[in-house]
Amino acid sequence: MSDMNEAPTDAEQGTPPELRFLKVLVTTLAGTMILGLITIIFLFVTRLPDASAPRPALPDGITLPDGAEAEAVTMGRGWIAVVTNADEILILDAESGELRQTVKINAGK
Repeated sequence: MSDMNEAPTDAEQGTPPELRFLKVLVTTLAGTMILGLITIIFLFVTRLPDASAPRPALPDGITLPDGAEAEAVTMGRGWIAVVTNADEILILDAESGELRQTVKINAGK
């Protein structure tokens, strides 16, 4: 006769083998999902660029007006467009670096 303080085992309860198999499958799936989530979080943390990314580099020989910092740089055939922190687009000659045109951006303020 079994003691009342002891928990019955699977063999004593007569758990069907299919149910034990499903229990193993669910446990394995939960472990795999946890490892996958940890892997994705690790990749996000290690692969995402820093929030303080450096400003774009201007080609040699190109200088901006005083106080202007480049936010973006685009190069075309014979020209370079620089978007500045003052909400302006400066169109520069690619060869000489001379300012061709300035476009003021209306940011919808």
